[in-house]
Amino acid sequence: MSRHVMEALGMSRIVIEDGKVIETGEPRVKYCPLFKKYRNIDEFNDSTIRENMEFRISHFGMCTPSRQVRMKDFLSFGISELLSMALARKILDAAVIVADGTGTCVLDDPEIVQGLGGRISGIVETEPIKEVVDAVGRERLLDPETAAIDQFAGVSKAFGMRCGKVGVTITKAYDAELIRNAFGSNVAIFAVHTTGTSMADAEKMFDTCDVITACASECLRKVAKDRALIQAGTRIPVYGATEFGKEIILAKLNELGKAPATGEEESPSPLN
Repeated sequence: MSRHVMEALGMSRIVIEDGKVIETGEPRVKYCPLFKKYRNIDEFNDSTIRENMEFRISHFGMCTPSRQVRMKDFLSFGISELLSMALARKILDAAVIVADGTGTCVLDDPEIVQGLGGRISGIVETEPIKEVVDAVGRERLLDPETAAIDQFAGVSKAFGMRCGKVGVTITKAYDAELIRNAFGSNVAIFAVHTTGTSMADAEKMFDTCDVITACASECLRKVAKDRALIQAGTRIPVYGATEFGKEIILAKLNELGKAPATGEEESPSPLN
């Protein structure tokens, strides 16, 4: 049996076993403008959450042996798109991400970063899926036997593989602080899945991360008003918190022929 747990669609806790959605929790956020734009979802509830998860399973094999691992860009300014661009331009040598069927893994192929990371949400637990492990490469997983999730250990593995500049995704300010203190400027830290971040942790993320996605975080939006060096997007803002983060966002903006943003056109509701 293959079991996977994630937080998605308004921070609902979702459990998938053997390719079937067996549990959906109560969402903390009821509306997201990106899901309205791309999937025409007006409200997160048991029905819409389950339907979207089943769509992902059938469409690209999420949490199953049929998982597609390669993909071109999905969003203009998702974190996986930024990481993929940075790898393609040799700004980064590797990206440490978390995905269903692999757990923490070290990647250097932009299309695999996008394929694994572009259409999933916060992975809480996962188990190895042989077909996915084989496609990615067992040597790139932190632990191909358990699909363990540990981003600090993933960064350590990346440097052990003789990678130079490493990008890593984190969801907690505590992990960002540990990674920054241990690896310094050799690592670029990307904060993801940030809904519910406290004010203290929002400040800490701006102290330690290079790029931060706002998700439905009210506190990050407040801190960003004074501390963000650049913003991309007006629905789910992505902030550059350091000069390096600013450069990555500017590079993507230039690629898309867009200018930096200010304010928000529409926010998730309610903010947490």
